[in-house]
Amino acid sequence: MALSVAPIACAQTFSVLYNFGTNSGDPMYPSNPGIIAQGRDGNLYSTTPVGGAGSNGAAFKITPKGDLKILYNFDGSSGEFPDSGLTLGMDGNFYGATTLGYGTLFRLTPDGQLTVVHDFVGSDGSDPTAPPIQGIDGDFYGTTAAGGSQNCGTIYKLTHSGTFTSLFSFDCFTTGATPTAPLVQGTDGNFYGTTYQNGSTGLGNVFKITSSGKFTVLYGFDQKHGSEPFAPLIQGSNENFYGTTTGGGSGCCGTVFQITPVGRLKVMHSFTESNEGYPYGGLVQATDGDFYGTTTGQPPNSCGTIFRISAKGSFSKLVDFGTGTDGCGPEVSLVQHTNGLLYGDTYMGGVGTQCGGLPCGTFFSLDIAASPFVSVLPDADKAGKTVGILGGGFKGTTAVSFDGSPASFSVKLDTYLTAIVPPGATSGFVTVMTPSGKLTSNKEFRVRP
Repeated sequence: MALSVAPIACAQTFSVLYNFGTNSGDPMYPSNPGIIAQGRDGNLYSTTPVGGAGSNGAAFKITPKGDLKILYNFDGSSGEFPDSGLTLGMDGNFYGATTLGYGTLFRLTPDGQLTVVHDFVGSDGSDPTAPPIQGIDGDFYGTTAAGGSQNCGTIYKLTHSGTFTSLFSFDCFTTGATPTAPLVQGTDGNFYGTTYQNGSTGLGNVFKITSSGKFTVLYGFDQKHGSEPFAPLIQGSNENFYGTTTGGGSGCCGTVFQITPVGRLKVMHSFTESNEGYPYGGLVQATDGDFYGTTTGQPPNSCGTIFRISAKGSFSKLVDFGTGTDGCGPEVSLVQHTNGLLYGDTYMGGVGTQCGGLPCGTFFSLDIAASPFVSVLPDADKAGKTVGILGGGFKGTTAVSFDGSPASFSVKLDTYLTAIVPPGATSGFVTVMTPSGKLTSNKEFRVRP
């Protein structure tokens, strides 16, 4: 396990936890979207499009301290080129996608057993770069970057029992093309996303779609406000959505933007080459209320940054990857672990020697001095339903409450417990009383009628 520290600001502590390519058969070159998921066991899980025993891509887990283990080596029979990363399902398994051929959707257990749950054939979608997400109804929803009726991409639904439905095909014109990022489900129950290309302006758009397939374009990018969004949206604590574009803006090198659920967009920050622009990854809103993200820069001349931006638009650069020894060109959205730290990876750079060429990336953490918290999955459900809670130090837990209403609970692991939404509970924060103190959820839990 390698450890190094990059130039930082405001006493943020940056650490390289693992150099991809340290060992033969390692994962290599983690790329967008490459979603990183926290598992029930407290470890982090993701994929890389290449590397692994057969160089066809790999799924891996890594501990918060940096011990890495390959879970699955893709071999063609289960798909190849899994650049999606993984999302955690309510069943404790992980879900992702491969792109080569027409592509597949797969389920991966925490111990590395993989099952293909859908093979795309083109007419129902092709080249799914993003992992599916699980809606509050228990079904999975996602995008493909190509295929469909116009070969411009699709939005699909997959029930937990395996029934697949194409909800929408993009037309390359008004509705856009090439949706590369995962969807996000808003508190209104609708799904929101972006297309990388086309639309009425030709520069990509923001859209929403209902679970039954009713589609609406919310905003078409116009260069001034950004262009070609490659990353997923997130919904902030104020109910608005936030994202990045890879180009456009007043500095020509991408933007951070806010958009309301009805499509009113404002630019929060425009990147320039002087602060190493081109954000291919999305944002995470940490428990301090600020947003954190990365820029790729222009490797090998510049290797990108980690930045922070407040809800009011105050921007600061926290980490400069400099010469690339700590990593270079981060493309994947950061994730905040329930221990409070941010985690991410870089597409290249580092000091791994098993890649046969350029160093093939790093996995890193950034300590922003945030306290531990708990995360509830799903973040909305009805009274009487059982939900999962991720965190740490759960052994010896004495109480769980939903907005102050006591709940029945069962500790499954030191990092995972289940709780029953109590009758009469109201929407609000979930708290867990552990031997080390009270942990509060990072989001309000919504009690569904």
